[in-house]
Amino acid sequence: MKIALIGYGKMGKAIEEIAIERGHEIVIKCNSQNDITSFDLSNIDVAIEFTKPALAIHHINYCLDNHIPIVVGTTGWNEHIPTIESKAIALNGSILHASNFSIGVNLFFELNKKLAKLMSGNIEYSASLEEIHHLQKLDSPSGTAITLANGILENNSDYISWAHGKEIAPYTNFGQLPLVSFRQPDVPGTHTIKYSSDVDTITITHEAHNRKGFALGAVIAAEWLQNKKGVYSMKDVLNFK
Repeated sequence: MKIALIGYGKMGKAIEEIAIERGHEIVIKCNSQNDITSFDLSNIDVAIEFTKPALAIHHINYCLDNHIPIVVGTTGWNEHIPTIESKAIALNGSILHASNFSIGVNLFFELNKKLAKLMSGNIEYSASLEEIHHLQKLDSPSGTAITLANGILENNSDYISWAHGKEIAPYTNFGQLPLVSFRQPDVPGTHTIKYSSDVDTITITHEAHNRKGFALGAVIAAEWLQNKKGVYSMKDVLNFK
């Protein structure tokens, strides 16, 4: 594949390394000095976008307008998702977006849902969610944490909403799931879900050791998206039912 990298920071460089290892070619590298609009996209097979929430919509729209399939790893633009997905369908375009491209995290998403379903109705247990990311992580809570929180709400009838706290547990009303975000140096991403009672605690955790898992998943997603039209997620790539 001939790939356009939109965003050439630490994540972009990790994607570049893995893409080349898998036999692909990085044709375009966009950064803050070289906007996507300054490049010729005519020979691009797919774009992979990891930038900032404020920039992502511009990049996505430009790729859809130019009929370039795009894999989007930027999070924090949830309010724009319905509009973007409608545009992709209207233009017969291709977009695959996810809150996290790590295969391990996507397995963790499914484990979270199954555990939430098992714990539903066990009111002696109180659920909580904690996420830790590096200091450069702009959105808080992270997209991954929001996906996990929503997975609990959708599968555990004891919770109807979540409340967020930065560095400290939030005040919660009845039926609210507490979600706490921490920002610390050099943490790629750690997410922990706890169900605590007076007699024991059940804990599941996903801890990323580096960015390679996210980068590999993004490249696999780009490979999968070739010759497809529509709106997709990592659930489609991994064929989770």
